[in-house]
Amino acid sequence: MVQSGVVQGPSLMPAASANETKDDGAKAHSMRPMTKEEWEKQQSVVRRVFDPDTGRNRLVKGDGEIIEEIVSKERHKQINQQATQGDGLSFMRGLGLNK
Repeated sequence: MVQSGVVQGPSLMPAASANETKDDGAKAHSMRPMTKEEWEKQQSVVRRVFDPDTGRNRLVKGDGEIIEEIVSKERHKQINQQATQGDGLSFMRGLGLNK
């Protein structure tokens, strides 16, 4: 006999939330471990990322590993000067001296 207003006890099955959609399969797919091929594909992507705070350009591989770029001696000196200037400006902004 079921009385009205009586709440059932907890179920062993998870309740579906109102915002779940058909894309749950994609979410479950993203939660599984990567295969070796997927990992190698992700790691093979190299992108150039600009840091606006320091003014540096960095090469970033895959999931965030910073890699070095081989450049000439003159280009290295130019990059160092630019980076030192950017670091100084960033430090001064942190102190509130240069806005």
